[in-house]
Amino acid sequence: MASPTFPPAKDASTDPSPSSVPQAPKSSYTSALSPLTSAFSRFSQWRKSFDLPNPGTVENLQKEVKSTHLTNFMFDGARADLTKSLSMNPAFQVTHSFILGSQVSTPSYNFGAVFANNDMFLQGSVDHEGNVSARMNQGWAENSITKIQTQISSQAGHSMIQLEHDYQGQDYSLNAKAVNPWPADLTGIYIGSYFQSVTKNLALGVETLYQRPTPDMSDFTTSYLAKITSDDKNWIATAQVQPSGILQATYWQKLHEKVEVAADLQLMASPQRRDAIATLGAKYDLRMSTFRAQLDSTGKVSALLEQRFAPTFAFLVAGEIDHFKNAAKVGVGVMIESSTLTPEEMGMPPQH
Repeated sequence: MASPTFPPAKDASTDPSPSSVPQAPKSSYTSALSPLTSAFSRFSQWRKSFDLPNPGTVENLQKEVKSTHLTNFMFDGARADLTKSLSMNPAFQVTHSFILGSQVSTPSYNFGAVFANNDMFLQGSVDHEGNVSARMNQGWAENSITKIQTQISSQAGHSMIQLEHDYQGQDYSLNAKAVNPWPADLTGIYIGSYFQSVTKNLALGVETLYQRPTPDMSDFTTSYLAKITSDDKNWIATAQVQPSGILQATYWQKLHEKVEVAADLQLMASPQRRDAIATLGAKYDLRMSTFRAQLDSTGKVSALLEQRFAPTFAFLVAGEIDHFKNAAKVGVGVMIESSTLTPEEMGMPPQH
């Protein structure tokens, strides 16, 4: 029986195996950054241990108050919105809007369309005078969104484009915005904001506005923000202060599952003007209707009722009385929704 043979011993000078290949020394650049990256990693872990919530965006600082008050919902005259859904996934719908008999605006017609999927939102509209507006939101990740808004108008000075990007961190939010930017001479309006949760209930932030309407004219202002949220998120208080002497403070509270109240105070204490406006509002969500009421210190009392007689049909009645000017406004409207989709396509259970 032949004795077993063994391979010859490996020579380190000629063996190409990874264990014997000499390791390349780390570059001086990497070695110099190593303490910084290590410190940043330890800081990130320490910051994450606080488990602070995301404070939301600066744009939505008074979101709950605006949803309760009538500022974004009030209208007068006659109004009709006819909406037709053409697809559910992706979502695609068109809308015809009519406004007649308003004291503050001329009669108008507007055609709009909306397209949306998981990553993109597109909205466009054109009115009877040929004014076009469009909006696009592109989500690159769950916490990173790019927004573009544009408006093309036949009136001089009314056309605009706005570029914006939102980034939501674990406990902070960043926003950068440019309105009518022109790279050649850097004219336009530029806005940047940072909002940081300091505790689980308190968030502080800063917003900076840089205006450059012409190459030889510019303005730079900064405002400071604060937001306090209760543990159960049933009340929220906010404040925004500008060094020029402008203060806006809001308070929102959810009294009941269907009842919300909100207060807004705006103060201006500049050498040229001293003024203050206080607004109180309430919102009631009933089974098939929503009622909003509002009172402010300028003597205006307003209310809006949105009554749904069916999921696809709503009737609106709005009214406002200005006691100081002895004036009144009334508005009525309808919202009708229709669809060419079957109940199964809309995600509803089949009818038997």
